[in-house]
Amino acid sequence: MDKEQQNYELGIIGICKSFGSYRALSDVSFNVSSGEILGLIGPNGSGKSTLLECITGLLPLESGSIMWQGKKLSLKKRKQILWYQPDNILPFADQQVSTTLSFFQKTHGMEEKELNHLINKLELSSMLHKPLNNLSKGYRRRVLLTIALLSKQAILMLDEPFDGFDLRQSLAVMDLLREYRTDRTMILSIHQLTEAEKICDRFLLLDQGKLLAIGTLDELRIQTSLSTDATLEEVFLAIT
Repeated sequence: MDKEQQNYELGIIGICKSFGSYRALSDVSFNVSSGEILGLIGPNGSGKSTLLECITGLLPLESGSIMWQGKKLSLKKRKQILWYQPDNILPFADQQVSTTLSFFQKTHGMEEKELNHLINKLELSSMLHKPLNNLSKGYRRRVLLTIALLSKQAILMLDEPFDGFDLRQSLAVMDLLREYRTDRTMILSIHQLTEAEKICDRFLLLDQGKLLAIGTLDELRIQTSLSTDATLEEVFLAIT
């Protein structure tokens, strides 16, 4: 690995993944810098969730490597570095929200005041005595985000973190994520391009398992020869 690549915190090199004859990921490589919010952008079926599951080790790699600070990251150490929050997972779904959140707060060794801060920020107080399974999609998402932000892993990977939120709620969640970026690097899998444009530093454009482009919005505008006010949606359509 060259010196330039070593400056990155997380390095993904040549990931390939197939399911039978279906090629889900084809030679995907990219780097993520410390404190960065990287948006993983692509339509349904583009390979976003498969890529995150390959990085975490939930799916075995066909080929490729996961690097951390210039060294290969073993499966065992990935658990110490990476926190992955899949879409629609419901841990302890029949338990009261307060019980579930308290469990994760203690498991991660976080202070109770940190949990209370997240409960207030995500307006969960009125939901604490309800089972997670009984909550609306938006409130389930808030609980999952609380669990993720209670974790101590350096890399936080969230699958569709804004799904189920209206614009006001999405903006509030973005502010919260920015608050935690001082000691956390984030990879957000997002299909809502307007939300992605507001929160992400760079964008990785994925389609049919192939990395089409990666860069800041300005860099992607230059690559596509679009105007300086082109939206992420316009950039994505131009590249695909």
